[in-house]
Formats: sequence, structure tokens, C-alpha cells
Amino acid sequence: MTKLKLLVGTAVVFSMLAGPAMARRYTSSRPVQSVYCATREMGNPHSQYCDYQAWSQWRRFGSWDSRLDNACLANPAYIPGECGRDAQGNVLFPRNVY
Repeated sequence: MTKLKLLVGTAVVFSMLAGPAMARRYTSSRPVQSVYCATREMGNPHSQYCDYQAWSQWRRFGSWDSRLDNACLANPAYIPGECGRDAQGNVLFPRNVY
């Protein structure tokens, strides 16, 4: 019985000492979602943050186009071509890499 207690005690001590050595930094396997994909309106290919007038016109006509929906489904960090770049072609909103 004494050997069993000693064996269990030793196992507990070693498991507590090995715990911090096995700890790893948490990294999410899910991609970060862009503001355009997070705030898109179903069936509207325009983003209200890029081209508000085209987005409003599309809503007024009541049309349906799933291009933005499909692009965000395939790549959650997607930035539509109509936004995300200034007049010189520079990226306005670089991707966040964590």
C-alpha cells in the first residue's frame, strides 16, 4: 500500500511539473473575417462601406446577386474590388495577421 501511494504521488508530481512544458500559445484556425464580409447584405454585391450609392441603388431595385456572398464564403478575409484601394492603387485596409 505504501508503494502504491508513493507511485501515485510521484505520478501526480511529474504530471504537475510537465503541465507548463506542454502549454502552447493558442492560435485560431479560423480566418479573420473582413469588415465587408461581416457586414454584407445577403444578395447585394456592393458593400455599404465602399460604394454607398451603388449599395443603396441595389436595395432600391430589389435585385439579387450572390457574388459577394460566394466570395466571402470562399475567403472570409475578402475585400471587394470596388473598395480597399485608394486612387493610386494602394491598399487602404491591410489584412490583420495574428
